[in-house]
Amino acid sequence: MNFDSRLYPPRYRTLVCHRAAPASEIDRVNVVISRAGNALWITYVVEGDTALLALPEPQKPCRTDGLWQSTCFELFARCSDGTYLEFNFSPSEQWAAYLFSSYRDGMEPWPVDMPPSISACDEGYALVVSVTLDVPTEATMFGLSAVIVEKNGTKSYWALAHPPSGPPDFHDPACFKLELPPASPQSSPRT
Repeated sequence: MNFDSRLYPPRYRTLVCHRAAPASEIDRVNVVISRAGNALWITYVVEGDTALLALPEPQKPCRTDGLWQSTCFELFARCSDGTYLEFNFSPSEQWAAYLFSSYRDGMEPWPVDMPPSISACDEGYALVVSVTLDVPTEATMFGLSAVIVEKNGTKSYWALAHPPSGPPDFHDPACFKLELPPASPQSSPRT
């Protein structure tokens, strides 16, 4: 899939670190996301001293459970029928996709026609993880999140929003803060 930001305007968001699990070496996590039909383009940018991050080793891209236990980037997509999808993207290029029938209920692997494409680049001052994937047309509300693990053992939880109380919970409806309908491309600007 090719991406042309003139045709599919990106949305820029900064994730918020959960108050109960602050980061020690990470300054911020920014996300750029764009959608055209079923296609999503997402770039997560972790700013800070990336030499202090605990990053998984590169692996052959494949579906893998338990990615959220280490540094991992996530996308939650709520569909119009109340079901939602959870996607996990590891800097190792491994991924996972699950379907839930309702809040944390009925979890099952979600079959994908084409696995997500994931690339990671550690630039020293920023870890950049880019993802391209397809989501159902019915998915219009999204949650973006990240679990960041540092070498000192610190684990921080970042999201567009967090529930008002309690531990981090990316499945909570309060976290689905980005509306992104499957709009068709806009007309190219005239020159």
